[in-house]
Amino acid sequence: MIEDKLAALAEQGLYRHRRLVDSPCGPRMVVDGRSVLAFASNDYLGFANDQRLIEATVDAVRRWGVGAGASHYLGGHFRPHDDLEHQLAHFLGLDAASLFSTGYMANLAAVTVMVGRGDAVFADRLNHASLIDAVRLSGADSIRYRHGDVAGLENLLANAKASTRLIVTDGVFSMDGDIAPLADLLAVAERHDAWLLVDDAHAFGVLGPKGRGTAALFGLSSPRLLVVGTLGKAAGVAGAFVAGSELASRWLRQKARTSIFTTASPPMLACALIESLRLIEDADDRRQHLTDLIRRFRQAAAPLCASRGWRLPPSETAIQPLIVGDNRECVALADALLARAIWAPAIRPPTVPVGQARLRISLSAAHSVDDVDQLIEALLAIRP
Repeated sequence: MIEDKLAALAEQGLYRHRRLVDSPCGPRMVVDGRSVLAFASNDYLGFANDQRLIEATVDAVRRWGVGAGASHYLGGHFRPHDDLEHQLAHFLGLDAASLFSTGYMANLAAVTVMVGRGDAVFADRLNHASLIDAVRLSGADSIRYRHGDVAGLENLLANAKASTRLIVTDGVFSMDGDIAPLADLLAVAERHDAWLLVDDAHAFGVLGPKGRGTAALFGLSSPRLLVVGTLGKAAGVAGAFVAGSELASRWLRQKARTSIFTTASPPMLACALIESLRLIEDADDRRQHLTDLIRRFRQAAAPLCASRGWRLPPSETAIQPLIVGDNRECVALADALLARAIWAPAIRPPTVPVGQARLRISLSAAHSVDDVDQLIEALLAIRP
């Protein structure tokens, strides 16, 4: 039975392969034994292999060791954890922040703590899988609205009878790269006595003043706002956080099962992240360089896509989806690029809707102009 299901995945062009990496994360990597130009990671500011973070981590290992030994509630909440939480909250302009080991765990916690049976969650249809799973786990009624459709969302909220209402959305959508209309979403939340939870995984460190994320990009502040962020993308390390009002944060710390019942992340990572926050605040030059690369790629890719029948949806972020459509054609394009020593992963259903298989091209401040030009030249050289 399992063999048949695996064969069906292969037949549909949906079988997943993990490529073996033998080098640090960066624009040039050794993948499956060969050197490639990589457009596959979420290391948006190029900090994952930054010498300053490496040195901060080495110093922290010598002082704090390599493990936390227990959950945050059983002796595993170290001084660096506490310092990082306070610094994250200050950086975001929110009351408090709580650490989690992964973004997936942070989303599971934030949703399941805020709602339960008898409540309702209003979710954008293109939300990340972790938000979808969190809503299912919460037991709350799941009400999905069309992607970015604020008017449709407001109509759904106006007719909802649930006692607690939670709107959940990606800040930057991970497969399309577009930005949620957060100002409008927060206005709707306030009109209808709802909470707004923003998964800012792909905006934290990159968008807004000093990289403070999508809420800062729109100048938003509200006690109804909860922000989830990951620390393994632009921050270059690992982990995640949920930040918000003092009241919501206190409740989260009392009820978040993915924090209470798991070992805390090593304090050495918190030390590295404290250094990363300092670097993020001082990274306007990297953010500008990334913006310039995005514009260069889009200007060059738009006519190419038009001539090949591909699509390049609007995206002002580091995530540039080149939509091919057919699963096999998309995999063939990714393989053809890899044959030219360029790694740009093929993304297929169920990660994206059926018929929208794509290359997910991730740009980084660590890329050069020549790197982007090399990608474009390779795409031009490949004949469908």
